[in-house]
Parts: sequence; structure tokens; C-alpha cells
Amino acid sequence: MDRELNFYGLIIGSEILNGRREDSHFRFLRDELNKRGLKFSGSFIIEDNPNLIASTIGFISTLPNSILFSFGGIGSTPDDYTREAAAKALRDGELYMNEEFKELIIQRAKEKAYPHRINMAKLPKDAKLIPNPVNNMPGFYLDDRFFFMPGFPQMSHPMVRYILDKFFSDKGEKIYRYSLSALTSEAELIDLMKSAPKGVEVSSLPKLYSDGPRVTISVASKNQKLAREEFQKYIDFLEKNNIPYGIGEE
Repeated sequence: MDRELNFYGLIIGSEILNGRREDSHFRFLRDELNKRGLKFSGSFIIEDNPNLIASTIGFISTLPNSILFSFGGIGSTPDDYTREAAAKALRDGELYMNEEFKELIIQRAKEKAYPHRINMAKLPKDAKLIPNPVNNMPGFYLDDRFFFMPGFPQMSHPMVRYILDKFFSDKGEKIYRYSLSALTSEAELIDLMKSAPKGVEVSSLPKLYSDGPRVTISVASKNQKLAREEFQKYIDFLEKNNIPYGIGEE
């Protein structure tokens, strides 16, 4: 693999931020990426604000090897700003009628396609369509990197799987991860964490209980041998210092 791709989620909807609706995209996207060995680098939940949407898309586009999955804001109501924001952030700021999408809207809505629904077919320059298996109203994508889908999970989640299978089925790499929980504080293991070699990811999750501190250590790498060797260092340290631990515990 020439480069590691960094995947980002953009979840658009004031109704999530004000508590009228709960997000269901983050966990889904995380799980789909993890099981394919793809790196989930960040997620953003933002309000229906055209400038904020455009700025966030633009920011993600500047990040190395970034892939964006955007949820929401591509309908025909006045608060659907994502198409315009994507055009502003990634193209010339203009929207163009996509004839294929236009025909799909007319076939489905007939006389009700006008005056509003037809506007969903106005997309950024050179946009391509993402099939929607639920109602045949597609999402769109740009440059094989930026994917824009409806906010409805029953529509967008099958689209995500379609995208991952079509564009990224050969991009994932297996991650070897080993974890343990120890009856000690995080501070006792900091020197070991700092000594981790390149290619090994170490994370810690400290907890505090009535009987004292605990810490969960996770060691991960694409190199199984390296991950095992680094993980063994923690086991050796804990046993040498008579610190109780359990392997694979969270």
C-alpha cells in the first residue's frame, strides 16, 4: 500500500446538536472502517450553517490523504446547504444540473418534481452519483474522495458500504491489537509507552475505583511480531513488579 488513507465523517444537522435527534452515523462509520482495516481519523458534528459546512469540507480537503463521508443537507428544503457548500469548498462555487439525477427525480415525483425537488439535481461541477437503494434519489461524490449522502441512516448506511466496496476494498490493512488491564496507575507505565517504536500504537485508559487505580493498555501494529514483542514488555514489567493484571480485559 503506497499511502495510508485517513477517513473523516461529517455529520450535518442542527437537530442533533439541539437534542431533537440522536446521531447514528458515527458508530456505524467507525465500525465499518475498523472491520475493513481502514483508519478513522476524525468526525465532526456541525449545525446547518452554510459557511461552517463549506469551511469544514475545505479543512478536511487539506488534510493528508483525506477521504470524507458527509451525512445530511442534500435535500430540497431551504436548510439543505451541503451541495452549495461542497461546490464552494471543492469547485468553482456554482451548481450545475445533473441530467441523470434530473430524470430520476422526474420519474419518481412526476409533476411534483417542480418547482423544488428538481433542485436536488443541481450539483457541483463534475459530480458523480451514489446509488440510493431505498428511494432511488442518489447522493453524489467528487474526485473519488468526497462522498455526500442523505442524513437518513436507512439510505446513507447502504451507500457507505457501497462506496467502501467500490473504492476501498483493497486499501485496508489488518491491525494486530493486544490489550490488558492492570491494578496500577497510568503513571507507572509512561516510560514504557514513550519507548514504543515507530509503527506501534500504544494507548492507555486510566480508571479509578474505590480500591485504587487501574489502567487498560492497548498495543497495536500492522506488524504482528512487533505488536507482540511490544506487548510482552508490559507483561514483563507487571510481573517483575508483582502488579496484578488480566490480558484482554477492558
